[in-house]
Amino acid sequence: MTADQFRRIALSFPEASEAAHMGHPDFRVGDRIFATLGYPRDGWAMVKLTPEQQELFARTQPAVFAPVQGGWGRGGATQVRLRAATVPAVREALYTAWCNRAPKRLTRQVKAR
Repeated sequence: MTADQFRRIALSFPEASEAAHMGHPDFRVGDRIFATLGYPRDGWAMVKLTPEQQELFARTQPAVFAPVQGGWGRGGATQVRLRAATVPAVREALYTAWCNRAPKRLTRQVKAR
């Protein structure tokens, strides 16, 4: 997976937008970050999951997903190794992260479709 593919998927969700935070592109829904690119360096990304979701993704695909070091990682921030990732795996992780951060009215609309 490339950074451009990650970006396209992230921006495909309703009301998703791209901004920047701490020098990295980030993806937001309702001013809440659900993913970033280039963290901790090029070739990597981050998705904001719950600790339980993070554990599932990291356990089932350890070459792709791993907790970010420190407190952010304990809170669910999850690194994505783009080179090892597949489109379906990243789409699922991004959708999960988007649902975690999107306003509830928006997630209800999307799930109703």
